Amino acid sequence: MKEERTKCLIIGSGPAGYTAAIYSARANMQPIVYEGIQPGGQLTITTIVENFPGYPEGKNGYEIMEDIRNQALRFGADIRRGEIIAVDFSKRPFICRNEDGDSIIAETVIIATGASARWLGLPSEATYNGFGVSTCATCDGFFYRNKVVAVIGGGDTAAEEAVYLSKLCQKVYLIHRRDQLRASKVMQDRVFNTPNIEMVWNHVPLEILGESKGFAKNVTAIKLENTKTNEKQEIALDGIFVAIGHHPNTELFEGQLALNEEKYIITQPGSSKTSVEGVFAAGDVQDLHYKQAITAAAGGCKAAIDAERFLQF
Repeated sequence: MKEERTKCLIIGSGPAGYTAAIYSARANMQPIVYEGIQPGGQLTITTIVENFPGYPEGKNGYEIMEDIRNQALRFGADIRRGEIIAVDFSKRPFICRNEDGDSIIAETVIIATGASARWLGLPSEATYNGFGVSTCATCDGFFYRNKVVAVIGGGDTAAEEAVYLSKLCQKVYLIHRRDQLRASKVMQDRVFNTPNIEMVWNHVPLEILGESKGFAKNVTAIKLENTKTNEKQEIALDGIFVAIGHHPNTELFEGQLALNEEKYIITQPGSSKTSVEGVFAAGDVQDLHYKQAITAAAGGCKAAIDAERFLQF
């Protein structure tokens, strides 16, 4: 086991972590980045991304993350595979430990561990993830213009996704396991007043059906079961959006930082500052609302600037 020091430790990667690495490296902070269990973050498991600035023709999400990672490397960021598994934010400098037991003693820490979408847990869901199954209507809705899709869920997220997709798609099924939505009244009204949204009450997904031709895959239908009668049915469609929520990857920071009821890191309004001076948070780990790659990148920029200014005083 060894011990090393840094002005800035970045925990996590993706748009937030890699952008924080670019800015902190350019500021001569010699950042060390631990990429975590999913180097590059959620964008690496998407297919074509068309709404990230600088890629007018769209580009594979994994390739975009590699571009940003390489940009950080160019400026001298020390990017490492692996995880930080323990942190002590009780005093500065902060002591963090990786999976090999090595200690990183950091003057500042930027947390960019992201949030993970909750999935249904169906094997077929994994098979068609990125090929007709998505967790982000804002990201992928464009690909289903004038097509038929389903949204799975009953909360505000599901309602918002359904209303958003209704403006692009021919028809949207909103599938919920109960006989009433959990969404706020205003969102329910929007759903019920949108003609091309059809509610499918008291049903749960059993299987996502599709076809494969070589490397190409596409969704063709969803198989459902009625929660009251156990009757089964299939609905033909082109895409499925799973909207049963996200969970922030903050287990490591419980008891160390202030978290809200949903376990997102609380940051001061207009900044990336957390409840501990010298610790900053960026991206989906503290963002309940937008959850976009570009807003995560902006958050990484802010966190690096906040960290640099913190070290100056």
